[in-house]
Formats: sequence, C-alpha cells, structure tokens
Amino acid sequence: MTQPPVLLKAARTAAAGLALAVPLATAGCEGDVGLSQTGSPSSGSTKPASGDEAKARKNLSGLRIASATDGGYRRDKFGTRWKDTDHNGCDQRNDVLARDLTKVEKKGRCIVLAGRLDDPYSGKQITFEKKDAAEVQIDHVYPLALAWRMGASRWSEDRREQFANDHDNLLAVWGVPNREKSDSGPGEWKPQKGFQCVYAVKYVAVAKEYSLPVTRSDHDALQDFLARC
Repeated sequence: MTQPPVLLKAARTAAAGLALAVPLATAGCEGDVGLSQTGSPSSGSTKPASGDEAKARKNLSGLRIASATDGGYRRDKFGTRWKDTDHNGCDQRNDVLARDLTKVEKKGRCIVLAGRLDDPYSGKQITFEKKDAAEVQIDHVYPLALAWRMGASRWSEDRREQFANDHDNLLAVWGVPNREKSDSGPGEWKPQKGFQCVYAVKYVAVAKEYSLPVTRSDHDALQDFLARC
C-alpha cells in the first residue's frame, strides 16, 4: 500500500537521524581511534635550529677522544625498555612515534596505531601501522652498545636507564637503515647527506650531555657532517 506523503517524509527524517546517531555514539567509546591531522614537529628535520650548528662545533672540539674498550654489553644493562621516565603516562616509544610521525592515529591518549614517517636516515616516506611495527623503529642516535664501550659500563644503573630513554637520543626511523646502522658510530655509518648536519648536532649534544667521549674516526666524521650545515 502506498504511504501518504507526510508519513514518507517522517520515515526518511527518522532514518537520517538514526544514521547520524550511530557514528556519534560510537565515537564516545573508550579506546577509540583518533586522528591528528597535523602531527607534531618531526625530529627528523633536515635543518638544525638557529645557533645549534655553532654550538655543536664548539662542543665537538671539547669532546674527549678515546678508543672503545669495554665489552660485555647487554641491553638489560640499560634498564627497562621504553620506560616512562618523563612521567606523562605514555611509554617512550609511543612518545617518540607521536612526535616524529605525521597523520598520527592513536588508540586512547598514548598508543600510536598508524602514521607516516619521513625517514631522516634514507629520505624515504614510510607508512607505519602497529600490526607491522618493525617497519618503523626507535633508534638511539648514540648507540647503547657503543656508549657501553665508551664508558657507560661504569655508570650507575639509573643513569644508563635515563640515557636509554632520553628523548634527545631517540629518533623514529625506517627499520632498514636502522638495522644497517646497528651499534655503529658516525665513523662507520652515515645517514643520507641531507640529514648529516642535524644528525651530527644531535649526536654531539648527547655526547656532551652525558660526558661520553668519541673515537677519532667518529670525531672526524662528525666534523665532516657539520661542514654540510
């Protein structure tokens, strides 16, 4: 039987209201996925902040030159992996992903589910999805194993844990170059030319902050990288 026009209009209005209500109700669920359109400024910028290059040159000249000596490195010597040392409620891995990726999707306040990485080490654009988390890794700019061999073996456990979870020494990068880099210093491994200046600035800043020496080959490579600034 054909419905009167008034009844048809009322039925359509009710259906449209129901369609709008469903996504609105779903959006209020705990643990929902949110999308950050802008993301935070990437730590993979190819240009250092004003004055950082000059500061890095000065600090590099003051770093002690030494040879890597101490063996016996183990990852657990640097404490809890990705510990929330800044006490913001999120672990350091998710903090760095949220900082370095763009178009970030999160579950709740902390867990990064997806995003896009402009990989500083290779220059490639990488899509991150949590189900394939190894595609984007968190690198220690001054490697933990190298730090151990350069004197961190004699630090307290708390200081090693602080070093391993320090945002200044952490960088979200593509897994391929990160595996190639492993525990090498800048004298043995280098990122793409466009990132070498910023990489050197970061490396020197961490070495200075933790009073870590550098090998002669690492010192010379850092000097070359800073010449690209």
